[in-house]
Amino acid sequence: MSESSVTDVSPDLAGEPDPGPPELPRTSRQYWTEAAHTGALREVRLPRPGPGEVLIETLHSGISRGTESVVHRGEVPASITAIMQAPFQLGELPFPVSHGYLNVGVVRQGSQALLGQTVFTLAGHREHVVVPEADCHVLPEDCPTERALFAGIGEVGLNALWEAPVLAGDRVAVVGGGLIGLTTALFASKLPLERLQVIEVDADRRALIGSLGLEAVSPEKAATDNDVVLHSSASSAGLATALKIAGDDAVIVEQSWYGTGDQQVPLGADFHARRLRIVATQVGEVPGPRRMRRSRGQRLAAALRMLDPRFDTLISGRSTLQELPTVMADVAGSAPWTREQILHVIDHPLTAHHAFG
Repeated sequence: MSESSVTDVSPDLAGEPDPGPPELPRTSRQYWTEAAHTGALREVRLPRPGPGEVLIETLHSGISRGTESVVHRGEVPASITAIMQAPFQLGELPFPVSHGYLNVGVVRQGSQALLGQTVFTLAGHREHVVVPEADCHVLPEDCPTERALFAGIGEVGLNALWEAPVLAGDRVAVVGGGLIGLTTALFASKLPLERLQVIEVDADRRALIGSLGLEAVSPEKAATDNDVVLHSSASSAGLATALKIAGDDAVIVEQSWYGTGDQQVPLGADFHARRLRIVATQVGEVPGPRRMRRSRGQRLAAALRMLDPRFDTLISGRSTLQELPTVMADVAGSAPWTREQILHVIDHPLTAHHAFG
């Protein structure tokens, strides 16, 4: 099977499948990473919720480019596969696995209180997902369904702001104007900061950042007395810039995940001489200072509430679920058309292709 195959992979559906309630389809499609550089759709029986669970019919899912590219290429280090699994993934890393964590859909079975509600969950690219009722986050009334996809990225950004921490009156720089960096910057812009700059090498991306009401500068023009630098470029050059523009005794929060890739980090000059700190942040845990007072669910709910209309501008492309194997191969391989992408949305047509019972 080639990496761009869109042929459905159908497990054994011998015998008469359980049709479930008449308004629901008999089968459902799921995106799986079958092997390194190989993604495909599987058609399976419709999942059924158990006690305390709900069945969600997906409207949209979103591609988190950095993490999902690492998964697609098979670059998850064996020592951390358990730590880096998505909350509701199927299978086990490295593969076969159905990963992903940006999903908005409608509750079709389960809790009467949630039935018919549109919710965000940390589920992946599957037409139907089953998750615990407690892990469903009902969208605010003024939040469009596609904007809600940013909630999962928003909690990554919020986690980094808490990790530093970023405080009122701080001078803050965000290095890297991709999905994580821009989400983090938009959240940071809600704080009363003395200065907030987004450091971005691409001129076109800087223009987009400026349209969001943020200050975007090239690395050469960045201020160098920052209290906090949030790095998300996933590159050695970006991390070198972060070290250079951090003020004395400042903290650099590393938001990038490099997988099995090796990075060159210039620690010989700024790092030691100016007593800098590089802090890791990983969304699997709430940062220590707040861990006793905030659950992961509360953090995600806060991120969902913090989304505003500026996030709509960051939706840069869309494809159907049927196209996802090819799209994911392009994204993970940095095909030219993907380089301008920020959040790529996957549309899930509501059961249009299924036979009903």
